[in-house]
Amino acid sequence: MNKKVVIGFSCGDVNGVGLEVLAKAFSNYNLFDVCVPILYMPEQVLKLVEKQDFVHIPQYNVVKTPAEASSENINIISFFDDKKIEINMGKSTEMAAQIAIKSIDLALNDLNKNRINILLTLPVNKQSVSLIKKDFTGHTEYVSSSCNSGDSLMLLCHENLRIATATNHIPISQVSGAITKSLLKNKIKLLTQTLKIDFVIQKPKIAVLSLNPHAGDNGLIGKEDLQIIKPVVESFFKNGELVCGPYPADGFFGSGNYKNFDAILGMYHDQSLIPFKALAFSSGVNYTAGLPIIRVSPGHGVGYDIAGKGVADVTSFLSATYLGLEIHANRI
Repeated sequence: MNKKVVIGFSCGDVNGVGLEVLAKAFSNYNLFDVCVPILYMPEQVLKLVEKQDFVHIPQYNVVKTPAEASSENINIISFFDDKKIEINMGKSTEMAAQIAIKSIDLALNDLNKNRINILLTLPVNKQSVSLIKKDFTGHTEYVSSSCNSGDSLMLLCHENLRIATATNHIPISQVSGAITKSLLKNKIKLLTQTLKIDFVIQKPKIAVLSLNPHAGDNGLIGKEDLQIIKPVVESFFKNGELVCGPYPADGFFGSGNYKNFDAILGMYHDQSLIPFKALAFSSGVNYTAGLPIIRVSPGHGVGYDIAGKGVADVTSFLSATYLGLEIHANRI
């Protein structure tokens, strides 16, 4: 058996930059020294991409199961071999969506059966995948569902910067109604446990952001911060947890106060992701925390605008790989 950590890679949207960043990373960095890579992707796609000559595809082996994987090459678990596949770089297509969701399902099956140690999901086009899987709103929710877990946490990571979201992929009009005391208690507990177990921080300091401008101005601009968020934060603090807030998001990041905390909990997607991507766009990692399995992803999207041009940056992919390995080591 291989002693190296086995990482499964779902291929994402084959018309995006996912395969390019993976191929560049394994061609130019010593990743084979630290992991056994298994890519869930039709072999046809690799051959089609090789013909386009915008990226070098490293030597690979086609295997049927992770147990057959070599530690010296990329291992491919191929599928759709009986279908005629076309790739259209930079375009959203039904075929790419079918490949993406099949890849995720195969990888999750092996992950949940402990055949692989870590799952790194390459970016997908959520809208096109949702046409194939009606309930698909994003990797975070889909992976959590596969683990039969209703509780998980989207956690964006870059070095000591960690920003989580209380709500994920929901319309902004639904955010206020979704912010409840029960939700916040669960998310803060998950974040605390994650920092202690996966990041080995014994006494984590957590900042909670407000929902409304100026933290509601004592109820003048919305009641949620005063009536829901503040009481939850105070309950944790009274129990000896270093949970503080709610902080107005603009001043919190503008003043640099975010540097004083081990993690931050934002109330909604863009409140967390806009500052995170402004500070760490090229190297950020999306980690699904609070699950028994380890799932990481580059912080960028499918990159249709640069797909097929050979200019995609591998930094975020490398960061995701290394964070997955770090968390795996911390859990052993």
